[in-house]
Amino acid sequence: MTVELVYLLLAALMVPGSKAPLFRAMSREKGGYDNRNPRTQQARMSGYGARALAAHQNTIEAFPLFAAGLLAALWAGVDSVWVHTLSLTFLIARVIYVQLYLADSATLRSVVWAIGFFACLGLIVLGIIGF
Repeated sequence: MTVELVYLLLAALMVPGSKAPLFRAMSREKGGYDNRNPRTQQARMSGYGARALAAHQNTIEAFPLFAAGLLAALWAGVDSVWVHTLSLTFLIARVIYVQLYLADSATLRSVVWAIGFFACLGLIVLGIIGF
């Protein structure tokens, strides 16, 4: 179960990791990074900065579903091959998703998002049926 919990840790670390492009974009704006009012600064962003913000927010939104799916699968004793496959699918999809968001590749980004989403649902469904 240790490797599976490492997947959970990696997914959690993607949250601050996905903030790096946003931090860079905010730092390059006039006046630099506004740590007193970062949300106000973020609301004014456009282009790359807006996409970096959206990618970061979506990473935050995706984490609970993955965590719930992974923990449900572990609790139900789902075969480790499935847990590893679906967890790695999610993690890889999320890394690619952020890169596609930053590159403004909307259609492919949506496909990759769906792959990660269905990997999470797969963990939950397998947990329900005890596969």
